[in-house]
Amino acid sequence: MTLQNNAPTPTRLIDEFEHERVLLVRGPRSGLQITVAVHSTRLGPALGGCRMWHYDSGEEAFADALRLSEAMTLKNAAAGLPAGGGKAVIRVPADRVLDAAQRRDALLDLGDAIESLGGAYNTAEDVGTTSDDMAVVHERTEHVVGLPSATGGVGEPSEPTAVGVYSAIEATVRRLMGTHGVRGLRFTIVGLGQVGSRLAERLTEEGALLTVTDVYPAKRALADRLGAEWVEPQNAHLVETDVFVPAGVGGILTDEVIDSLRCRAVVGPANNQLASPEGAERLARRGILWAPDFVVNAGGVIYLFHMNEPDASRDEVFARIEGIGETLDAVFDAAEARGTTPAEAAKLLAAEKLAAGTRETITAV
Repeated sequence: MTLQNNAPTPTRLIDEFEHERVLLVRGPRSGLQITVAVHSTRLGPALGGCRMWHYDSGEEAFADALRLSEAMTLKNAAAGLPAGGGKAVIRVPADRVLDAAQRRDALLDLGDAIESLGGAYNTAEDVGTTSDDMAVVHERTEHVVGLPSATGGVGEPSEPTAVGVYSAIEATVRRLMGTHGVRGLRFTIVGLGQVGSRLAERLTEEGALLTVTDVYPAKRALADRLGAEWVEPQNAHLVETDVFVPAGVGGILTDEVIDSLRCRAVVGPANNQLASPEGAERLARRGILWAPDFVVNAGGVIYLFHMNEPDASRDEVFARIEGIGETLDAVFDAAEARGTTPAEAAKLLAAEKLAAGTRETITAV
């Protein structure tokens, strides 16, 4: 993973700084760089996952935390959640592999960092972490959601995230083709992690035709089991398809990739898919409908927030998650009415929720 050329430099990060709080520490146990970025608590304590990932530099990890936490503000607001936006990033150097003891140390360090914020940020699992990891973090702080079900928690949110993404896919297909369902349509899924693999399985069950890829060759076994075509990651965007589904790490939609896409729409769970904000206009000029990622992938945070409420009903929470398709319909309608991109329409929706919200009416997760 490399920092995009158009990613903020350290100087720009300071000049354009709009986060409420950012904590940058060197873990006393692990020696790893940990960033906890709280972008906004206007709607309530920040909620967002912890990413443990290989980064080539500390600047790259720090910049990712800022971008991801800002996206969480938009995601939580657009989803109508009384929660702000935040993110934690544990940087693992690109040439290092953590053993079990080192991983535990890093998670304990994260717990201490979160606790020092006094409830401003609640963490959960994300790329590179699990609900079991959150149990370790919980040893040092109460500000954790998505704990293992075996310990009384609600578990990790991959399934609800996939349910929400599928609802968004259905809404996008209806918008483009006026049809219900995905049977006979072609999908290219880039990334077969917890969410991407679930999408691949459901799309196959519903009669879609799949091309899939992942940076880990072992994932090809899933492709073989589903009867999906496998393609190397660097060639996925060149496959002729109906819907391109980014399901890995962010920044996949560079100018070069956008100009080479052979699809009608882009809908997927990956965060921060656009390498630069201008990518939304670039997609629109090519006639490719982009479903804003922070609307599409909100199922996980909807689940984590509402399942932690007293007397939570799983059926009611999943009904909320399936409503992501309706939210996306509203975004598409607003974009068409205003003559703008879905990205701008979704940001306006989030801005309206933020403007109307006050943290005094919100209780912590």
